[in-house]
Amino acid sequence: MHLISIVGARPQFIKLAPLVRSFGKFFPAGTHQILHTGQHFDAAMSADLFGELQLPTADFHLGIHSLPHGAMTGRTLEATERILLHEQPDLVIVYGDTNATLAGALAAKKCGIPIAHVEAGLRSGSAFMPEEINRVLTDRLSDFLFCPSASAVAHLQLEGFAHRNVVIEQCGDVMRDVLRLFADQLHPPIGLKLPHNYVVATIHRAANTDDADRLSAIVAGLRRIAVAYPVVWPLHPRTRARLVKYAISTTGINTCSPQPYLATQYLLRHCHAVVTDSGGLQKEAFFHQKPALIVRERSEWVELVNSGASRLVTPDELHANLIPARLSLRSDEYSPHYGDGYAADNIWRTIKEKSDYVQTFRSHRGEL
Repeated sequence: MHLISIVGARPQFIKLAPLVRSFGKFFPAGTHQILHTGQHFDAAMSADLFGELQLPTADFHLGIHSLPHGAMTGRTLEATERILLHEQPDLVIVYGDTNATLAGALAAKKCGIPIAHVEAGLRSGSAFMPEEINRVLTDRLSDFLFCPSASAVAHLQLEGFAHRNVVIEQCGDVMRDVLRLFADQLHPPIGLKLPHNYVVATIHRAANTDDADRLSAIVAGLRRIAVAYPVVWPLHPRTRARLVKYAISTTGINTCSPQPYLATQYLLRHCHAVVTDSGGLQKEAFFHQKPALIVRERSEWVELVNSGASRLVTPDELHANLIPARLSLRSDEYSPHYGDGYAADNIWRTIKEKSDYVQTFRSHRGEL
């Protein structure tokens, strides 16, 4: 079977890693190619991560980045379509909720190629989030919907997917797979002396960084936290650029460059708590049993908010008093949400078992 994975951003490279490692267990004679759209092009966000996670060099690299949403999606769709028409894979796999996800799904659908969506069924309930638009539309286009949690499956069922000719599978979370695979390789950030009892912060979403007043309020909140707990803040390139543009000082906060995956997980394992607007990081904080303050109005990881592992806050609510000393969850409440760390195997097993379903698409391509 010939498959193409379409990725473009750091979280997608991480999600891809366990699927690359387990592919040969199920398709020893198959071909699995990687199409990198280029959305994340900084070495720390892309090339270095490929090396660290032992990912093969991408078979195709589009080099499309630093564009508005419409232009990014449109150019990625056009370039991806050309590759898919030439390669004619049996299945296209897309990950998460970026512009690369939606563009890849649109291109595959136009070419009559079945689509598997890894991390399907997530919903924040906010139609104004670009990620929500991407994930909802991608689910509508997909034929295999691989859900990380029971709540993701429930969202699809409420939207009527159970009555459509699609495969819905609660496979677990591939990001838990990655942590299992690399747990014994975590290491502290190089050249960064970590303070005692620190809080890890990451802020990168446009809603938080493109508004000068809001970004300033977030920085002020991190300073309030830093009175009680030192704050370590790896700066996303977008965030660093906006801090410079708006002349916002980060005095009192330990800022640093974006950290590789293994160093990031080390930071999470040894921190006191997390402040973030990232979907992936709030989940990784949960894997490390660390409380998280989420600087957003809504979260797609609803089970984390409902269980109390994460707390949604405004910039003005960022202060140490909101950070619990520890999560109130029992240890046995950590495992059910996202599987046992073998989601990639579950995904490949399902695709292999449904290979006849995949092949039926070939007979209909000429009708498009």
